[in-house]
Amino acid sequence: MKILISNDDGIDSPGILALADELKKIGQVTVIAPRTEQSAVGHSITMKMPLRITEYYRNGDFFGYAIDGTPADCIKIGIRNIMKEAPDIVISGINLGSNTAINIIYSGTVSAAREAAIMDVPAIAVSVTSHEAKHYKYAAELSRKLAELVVKNKLKTGTLLNVNVPDLPEEQIAGILLTQQGKSKWDDVYVERQDPYGKNYYWLTGNLVQVDNALETDQFAVRNNYVSITPIHFDLTDYETYDVMKGWKLENLGNNK
Repeated sequence: MKILISNDDGIDSPGILALADELKKIGQVTVIAPRTEQSAVGHSITMKMPLRITEYYRNGDFFGYAIDGTPADCIKIGIRNIMKEAPDIVISGINLGSNTAINIIYSGTVSAAREAAIMDVPAIAVSVTSHEAKHYKYAAELSRKLAELVVKNKLKTGTLLNVNVPDLPEEQIAGILLTQQGKSKWDDVYVERQDPYGKNYYWLTGNLVQVDNALETDQFAVRNNYVSITPIHFDLTDYETYDVMKGWKLENLGNNK
């Protein structure tokens, strides 16, 4: 099995190391990740600046390729230019901090997996629910088992799996749930501060507004110590509204009357 690994925390993240070590048990692993942290960059890609590829070493051993771009850049250039053959699966992670509910839109980790899905490669995004994670082992092992299951069962083209794992010892995990994307979202606040020269600047902070209250949703599941596995895709069409708007007679807007 040919496996491409990326993330948005950067190639020196402990999460990507744990993931790579575990996935080497089942296949040939290629690591292609951002040179520096790219959290919350969403699905941005680099268009008007050159991308540079650098071989990255850990403790003197070759580990992978560092790209001075975004997570989506890493997948695109990784599949098109670095890998000799397309991977059987792409796994993005292990991300520091959960990627649930509306956060999925902002996540560079999820966007790396989504870019793979756009390129018709099965993909998984994996996150642990803490920015100071201590428990990577279970998340890495689950990623390995899920990768084998995805390759065996053939995910629908254009679909990826978004996985969130509580940052807990395995024995404290309540279980694994198939979930839907929740609707919880951030109430953003920009705190105004001053630099040493008296100039104002703004620092983004805020609180997550919890509106999900069913185990079928990703955010509520991880809050209750369950692993959340959500199938998502990149078709953003609101089909219910699409059907309603058929009655609006939009074609009449072109009439000069």
